[in-house]
Amino acid sequence: MKISQVEELVGITKKNIRFYEDQGLLSPERDPENGYREYSLKDVNELMKIKFLRKLSVPLEDIRRVQEKELSLSMCLEKQSSNLKSEITSLESAIELCDSVKDKNPDYSDFKAEEYLEEMHKIEERGGKFMNVSKTDVKKKKIGALLAAAVFLAMMVAYIIFFLTVSVSDGTPMPLFIVIMFVGIAVIVGCILALRQRLKEIEGGEEDEASKY
Repeated sequence: MKISQVEELVGITKKNIRFYEDQGLLSPERDPENGYREYSLKDVNELMKIKFLRKLSVPLEDIRRVQEKELSLSMCLEKQSSNLKSEITSLESAIELCDSVKDKNPDYSDFKAEEYLEEMHKIEERGGKFMNVSKTDVKKKKIGALLAAAVFLAMMVAYIIFFLTVSVSDGTPMPLFIVIMFVGIAVIVGCILALRQRLKEIEGGEEDEASKY
């Protein structure tokens, strides 16, 4: 079968099928003449299993371990059942806190969050989970840093291309040409190094470091 037929049979997109192949969860045969993938009923059945497990939010690594018989299907589902029960408990705790605050109907300006944060902390100590604000902030900061660097690098590349065009037409002296080009390249390299450092700082967790004090 072709991938479009498999897509229709299984009910997942071609993009997802390719993704599972890239992750090593699916290995269809290839036509020796043209190298195109040829999917069999075995591949369709495997995708059905993957789809079922992913709909239960089973991690890809656990699916891989099941396929390689490092983990039984029963043990995998028992583990996932425990994870889902933990999530349910956390959601129920969050709902209770929402209702508790809502019932008191406080005004935001007078709202005292300390007691509820303390309650959250106690729930987390018992194994409950709430949104990891630090991770959410880290992701946003990474995106911001990458976008800023991309804009700056695009401007520098445009500047270098413009300078090369002008230099060729105006006959800029070679020593000056080399100096200006060196400066432009040095700025780009510096920007990349600064971006790497910034990403390390964010990943290392400026918030995590601050929380130690």
